[in-house]
Amino acid sequence: MPPTPSNLPAIGLMLLAVLMFALMDAGLKLLAAHYPPLQVATLRGLASLPLVMIWILATVSLRSLLQVYWRLHLVRGALGIAMMFGFVYGLRSMPMSSAYSIAFIAPLLVTAMAVPLLGEKVGPRRWTAIAIGLVGVIVILRPTGQGMATAGGLAVLLASICYAIGAITVRLLAQRDSIQAMVFWFLVILSLGAGMLAMPQWVSIRAADAWTIAGVGLTGSLAQVALTDAFRRGEASLIAPFEYTALVWTIGLDLTLWGILPDNMTWLGAGIIVASGFYLLRREKIRMPPEHP
Repeated sequence: MPPTPSNLPAIGLMLLAVLMFALMDAGLKLLAAHYPPLQVATLRGLASLPLVMIWILATVSLRSLLQVYWRLHLVRGALGIAMMFGFVYGLRSMPMSSAYSIAFIAPLLVTAMAVPLLGEKVGPRRWTAIAIGLVGVIVILRPTGQGMATAGGLAVLLASICYAIGAITVRLLAQRDSIQAMVFWFLVILSLGAGMLAMPQWVSIRAADAWTIAGVGLTGSLAQVALTDAFRRGEASLIAPFEYTALVWTIGLDLTLWGILPDNMTWLGAGIIVASGFYLLRREKIRMPPEHP
């Protein structure tokens, strides 16, 4: 029998996507101080589209973008608009590390949904590692749930739910549509949908924000391609928990850009979360059969 395909390339793509998304979200937080959340979501989509189009033109024909499962793309796009609105709204009122800590519920939701919706199997050791990661999230949030009862915290929680459902749609779309089509239509629907909703409160773009918007476009493009390919290549229940590594990047960005350093409980929770992610990687190496020479 042929060897089981390795999930390690999918894990590597997820780690790259997490880093790029952290950099993108830092740009979104900077923009959120001057523009409404839906306008920031629109700028995120529009800034990424030119770079994505270059990638598409170099890899596939434009005709292939029209042969897609439209209904599921529309659902994913609508989820993306709600996700971006909720997350940007939360970033306006809290540090990146706090917003990400609440958003870490998303990998757990992906795992829970992947079992009934995708038929994936999650072993007891993986469930244990994921549960340990959840303990880390609880430590950061405090036993009283501090931070989740605020409007910003609830908005991030809503964004996390939308993200988890969206991750499942990626796995379903990957069975028939190309990566290029999935990335392209996500950004188009995000840009058009969020743009129409943002029009009544649209704020003139400041020239000083041009570089930030360009940075959001570049990192967002790389992140979206890497994330989409990661979920296409690997099991959603396995690769989703590696989003926990984002906390490392957000703590560094909070300290560098805003001079905010997490307290001792956040450090403890972060250590638990990252440790659970590395354990999952180690379990995957052990579970993977050796390849033929």
